[in-house]
Order: sequence, then C-alpha cells, then structure tokens
Amino acid sequence: MTAATSTQIHLARRPDGWPTHDDFATVSVELGDFAPGEVRVANEFVSVDPYMRGRMNDARSYVAPYAIGETIAGGAIGRVVASTVDALPVGTVVLHQHGWSDVVQADAATFRAVPEAPGVPLSLRLHILGMTGLTAYVGLTAVARIQPGDTVFVSGAAGAVGTAVGQIAKLLGAGRVIGSAGSAEKVALLTEKYGYDAALNYKDGPVREHLAELVPDGVDVFFDNVGGDHLEAALDVMNDGGRLALCGAIAGYNTTEKAPGPDNLANMITRGLTATGFTLSAYLHLSPEFGEKMTAWFAEGRIAYDETIVDGIENTVDAFLGMMRGANTGKMLVRIGAAGS
Repeated sequence: MTAATSTQIHLARRPDGWPTHDDFATVSVELGDFAPGEVRVANEFVSVDPYMRGRMNDARSYVAPYAIGETIAGGAIGRVVASTVDALPVGTVVLHQHGWSDVVQADAATFRAVPEAPGVPLSLRLHILGMTGLTAYVGLTAVARIQPGDTVFVSGAAGAVGTAVGQIAKLLGAGRVIGSAGSAEKVALLTEKYGYDAALNYKDGPVREHLAELVPDGVDVFFDNVGGDHLEAALDVMNDGGRLALCGAIAGYNTTEKAPGPDNLANMITRGLTATGFTLSAYLHLSPEFGEKMTAWFAEGRIAYDETIVDGIENTVDAFLGMMRGANTGKMLVRIGAAGS
C-alpha cells in the first residue's frame, strides 16, 4: 500500500490558564507500513470540545491526561482509504477517537463503521446524532430524572450540548425550558429555533438577578455546562426536590486561582436537592435507547442544529480556542480538505 503523511496537532506543553498557540505543535508524520489488522482513514471532520481543556492538565480526572508530544485525542469521522481488514473496506465511513489529524492509521478495532443516510451530513455523527446528543439525553433522563411539566434551566445553552438539551427536554415533556447564552443573537436563536421558552444573556448583568425574573415558579431541573455564577443562580431558584445534572464547568477551566464555592450551598439541604456530576462513559448502555428515539425525532423534522465550521487541520487550534471563548453556535467542527456531507 502507498505511503502517506499525516498532519497531526500535538500537545507541546501544558497550558497555564488560557491555552495559546504555543501550547500546541503541528507535526507531519510519515505513516509506516501496515501491520496486520490496520486501516488508514482520511478524516472528514474533527471535533473540538470543552472537555479537552481538562485533559491538557496533568491532574486526576475520569480519563488520563494528554501526553506531551502526542496527538490530541477526540472524536472524528472519516473514510477508509486503505485497509487490511475485510470488515472495513475502502470507502467505509468510520467514527473514532484518534482526534486531531487529517489522516490516521491504526488497528481496525479502534474504528466503528457508521451508515450513510440520505440527508444526514456525516458531521452530525459528531454531535446531535452522536455523543453530544447522548450526553444531553443521559443528563436529562438518567441523571436529572426529568418529569413531564418540569421547568428546566440550561447553562451554556447555545453550545453543542445546550442546544440538544433544550430540544430533548421539550420532546420529553418539560413544561418550560430556560437557557443562558453570551449574546443577544444567541438568546434569540434559543427561543426562535431551539424551542426555549425564555433565555438570558449572562453578559447583561448578574445571572442570579436575571434568572430569578424568568422563573417566578422556580426550577425543577438544572443542566449545568458552566458552573460558577450559573450554579449559584440555579441554587437560588431550585424547587424542593430539584435535581442538578452537572455536565461541565467551563467557567473554571482556564482559571489559575481556586474560585470560592457557591455561597448558597445550604439550599441543597433545606430544599432536599440532588446534584449529580456525570460523564458519558458510565451511561453508554443507553446509547441504543437514545439512538432509536433521536433517529425518529430527526426523521420527523423535530430536531434543529447549528454547526460552526473551521476549514483545515492546520486551523484546529484556532477552532478550539474560539470554542473556549464562545465563538461557536452549536457544534464547533474542523472540516478536513474537501470533506462534504
């Protein structure tokens, strides 16, 4: 089989506070001869996600930190361009976690074939039809135990997970869904496209004040992607027996000093609240259930989505830094070469 060169984005050093371009290195790697059972994949889309920032630190977490000098691992989708495995012939579309590169060569067992369907862009397998959508579904159902009529508050609602949470909450019978976002345009998008009943711009003033005005009858479920002042605001307005699904805390990912905890944590006791942090690895058994429901909702035209796409593997770091600062609406993706749907 012919030789190939892979352009990869490596972690060059561990960021101190906000990451910069100097924390990464773009490296060209000559791919060697095929070992038995290997395939070569040309990526079409690569994902950049908030959780990746945590893996850049050398700290205990639910998954090992990225190694210095190694490729940033994460979700990607592409096509097999060379194969030693009959089960994954050339042309097969595959999902994988090999991350930030334009071409990857690895054991076939690390790739999962996915079907192509008319009208379904491949990129959606990296968000609303994939792990992003599953994260929203798990957080609402298994973690927050959403009930018909619940009032739901979602922080970071205009991001990939947040846009999925709002829609799924409504489809599962939520009474009211309220979201937060960082611009007037994103606030309008939440209510006009994603089914949110109301939304606030957290840059307009204290979240605690704005949220209290929007939920005079309180909140039953809080889906948190942000932490910080959003968590405090939610604790102020949670109803008795409320449930908090803690998915992310992006407000603190790039801080260099420890932030104080919520000043109203006692509400957890007096209101009988339940706060549960979660990562998807413990809930992958719900993937078939989610897939069945999401496939039906999507086919019925009940699912909206947005993508913010940056072209070129060499611009992956730009995409990541932009996503961390809220430059994306919906899912932030890197499109490789002439990738299409």
